[in-house]
Parts: sequence; structure tokens; C-alpha cells
Amino acid sequence: MARNTTVQADTAAPPVTEQLAAFVAEHPSLGWSEKVEHQARRTFANWVGCAVGPAEHDAVRCALAAVQELAPAPQATLLGRRERVDLANAALINGLSSHTFDFDDTHLKTIIHPAGPVAPAALALAEHLERPGRELLDALVIGIEVACRVGNAVYPDHYDRGWHITGSTGMLGSAAACARLLRLDRQQTQMALGIAASQPVGLREQFGTMTKPLHPGAAARAGLMAALFARHGFTASRRALEAPRGLLQVFSDKTDWREITEGLGETWEIALNTYKPFACGIVIHPSIDGCIQLREQVAAADIERIVLRVHPLVLELTGKRTPQTGLEGKFSVYHSCAVGLLHGRAGEAEYADAVVRSPEVIALRDRIVAEPDGTIDEAGCHITLTTRDGASRTLRVEHAIGSLERPMSDEALTRKFVDQAAPVLGAARAEAAAAAAFSIGGAADIRTLLEACVPQR
Repeated sequence: MARNTTVQADTAAPPVTEQLAAFVAEHPSLGWSEKVEHQARRTFANWVGCAVGPAEHDAVRCALAAVQELAPAPQATLLGRRERVDLANAALINGLSSHTFDFDDTHLKTIIHPAGPVAPAALALAEHLERPGRELLDALVIGIEVACRVGNAVYPDHYDRGWHITGSTGMLGSAAACARLLRLDRQQTQMALGIAASQPVGLREQFGTMTKPLHPGAAARAGLMAALFARHGFTASRRALEAPRGLLQVFSDKTDWREITEGLGETWEIALNTYKPFACGIVIHPSIDGCIQLREQVAAADIERIVLRVHPLVLELTGKRTPQTGLEGKFSVYHSCAVGLLHGRAGEAEYADAVVRSPEVIALRDRIVAEPDGTIDEAGCHITLTTRDGASRTLRVEHAIGSLERPMSDEALTRKFVDQAAPVLGAARAEAAAAAAFSIGGAADIRTLLEACVPQR
């Protein structure tokens, strides 16, 4: 049967690959406001804590065992572990680890986890090249800008098709950050972005499995390798992003080029970054926040029924009614609300396999009903709680704690870091690592941070 090969695409797209390359290569260090710089420090520190915490998780152990089959050269540090591996696999493992708890940062406009693919590649390369913390933080800001602007251009169409947008744009952010650290010129950076554009990774089908956190790790490795290829003269299309059969028009029917070009170098996506107080999918956070508030009014034993009215995306992403593992529990609005009501929190401990299978949690989970409601914003929810005596309480959450409207403080982020890292590093080293991560932009030598992030035992 003959195929219709007509390309319905924008053939007059602006040269965004070239424009992004010029931005990456030529934008000045610290060429942004103190507000942006503050968010960069918060983003990096939050990411480091999220990478150290899961260092002994089965997902990390399995991935590291596979990597060690290749007998990698000990070039770079693994956060929270004593082993060292090569640059590319350090980016892979640290990126995977940072997303394993689903506790990492979120760019709410696109649901991208910006640091996950960018920070691990930049950290591994900065360690290898012995770059100062200033260059590392510059690379982080620049790389996140590239990934999120591309995400803005294709979201939500691209995400709705089933792509995990953190991985499928993250390799561009990683390539940009690494090109910056390698000090590639505009033409070399354009090649790096082009090479990375042929390596998108991540499908939403994998949510709730170990493969979901693989996506930012694989994107980090792909971007790092793309930059190294470009450094040595490897070539790619100069229009790899915008061409009719380039990345963006293959990705999505929506290609809003203005999202990439307007205000480039003047407005910053990292300024819109948010940080999670709960170790699960971001769309559940309003429901958890509301349930924790209701817990102060009603004992869990007195609850007869809870009805959640939520945006349809909540059930599409987190509608697992009977999760069997902690990873599945992170994608269950029912489990997450049950632990919020029972324990008043939803940290990593509340997503242990044993907690997911706890009879007490299951009994309360089974009394929770979630209803999709297109009039409810993704950032909010409406909860009706009925007690056994027939009384009812209602609560509407407009914005959850951790959102731009109700941000976590620096002190709260530090506590989150230490809570995750202390079981791996010990309390004193965790506190030292947090301090080093928050001050990375002024570090002449990033080894102080790396040494604090390696357990002594």
C-alpha cells in the first residue's frame, strides 16, 4: 500500500538550534539577577540531597552492578557511594539516583524535573575538568534554560503523547551544560545540541517502575556524550531542533517557537522552579496537603469516607488503586492521601513497600474516592471528608506547599537534604554536604562537596 509522505510541518521555523547554541556559548557568567542565582543554589542543593538519599536503593544497586560489568575507569564520584566510575556512567547513576525517590525539583509549567538530567552530567564533567563551582552553577542555569524552553515549546502535546518530558528534553539541557563546561564555541555547541537531539529518552508507561528514574540518568549521559563528540569534531544537522523532520516537529504538533526565542537570556525558567515536600508525583501534592490539614481536625479512625475532586490528569498519572510496591505507591493518590491522614507526612519512609502493604493504610485507602473534575486546576483539589457519625468537612486547596505561591524556605530545603542524606552519610557529613551544596557557586574547588557526599563506612 502506498504511503502518504506529505510532511505537514512548519518549514519556516526560526533557527532555534543556532540561537540556543549562541546563548549557551556566549551568555556571560552570572548574567542574571540575584533572584535567579538564589534559585540556582536552591536547585543544585535540592538535587544533591535527592541524589544522595537513594544511594543504597535497589534501583541504584542494580544499575551500578550493570555499569560495573563494563569495568569503567574511576573518573568521577557517585553521590552517597564509595565506588567511582567513568564520566558517562557517573552522570547516568547520579541522575537515576536523584529521581528514584521522586523527590526532586519540578518546573510546574511543563512538569519537567530540570536538575535531574542537567546537574549529574555537569557535576561529573566539572569534577573531571577541575572546574570551579562558579562554572558548574553557570552550566546548571544555562542547561536548565535550554531544556525548559524546549519543553515549553511542545508542552502539553508532547507529554500527552506519552513522552516523559524530563528525559525527552533533558538530553538537550545536559548537552548545553556540558558544552558550556567544555568551553565549546557557538558552532561546536550547535553540533552538541544536534547530536543530543537524536537521543530523546523516556516513556510515561514506565511510571511506577525503576525505569522512570533511568530517564533523567540516560538523558544526562546522552547529553554529556553529545558534547564530548562535538568537542572532537563529530557533526550533526544545524537545524536538528526546528527542521520539518527535526526533533520538535517530530515530537509534537504544537511547536511554539516563541517559547524558545522570546526573552532568551533575559527571563529565566529556573526562577520558576519548585521543590517537593512530598516524595511522589507532583500532581498529588495538593491532595496530600489537604489531607494533612484535615488530619488536625479528624482522627483517621473516625473517617468513614473521603471524596477527592481533582483535575483529570491526577487520575491519569496517579490512579493506581491497589499499589503493591513503594514505587507504585508514588503514583497512587489513594495511598498518598492515606499516609498523609495517618502519619501527617509523605516522605520516602511512607513509600516503603511495607507501608504500601500495611493493613492500616490499605483500610483507609479503600475509603478514599477520587473523582476527575475538569473545573479543578492541576495545582488544586477539593476534599470532602465524612466521619462515622455522619458529620462532614470540606477543604479546597488552591496551591500546595512547595508551589511558587507557597514555596519551601531555604531552611526547609536544608532539613529535607539532611533528612535524606543522614541515613547514608551520617548527620554531621549530611549537614556539611548541605552547606557545601548551597554555597557551590563560590567554591574554588568542588571536591569539598564531593568528599562530603561520600560515606566513610
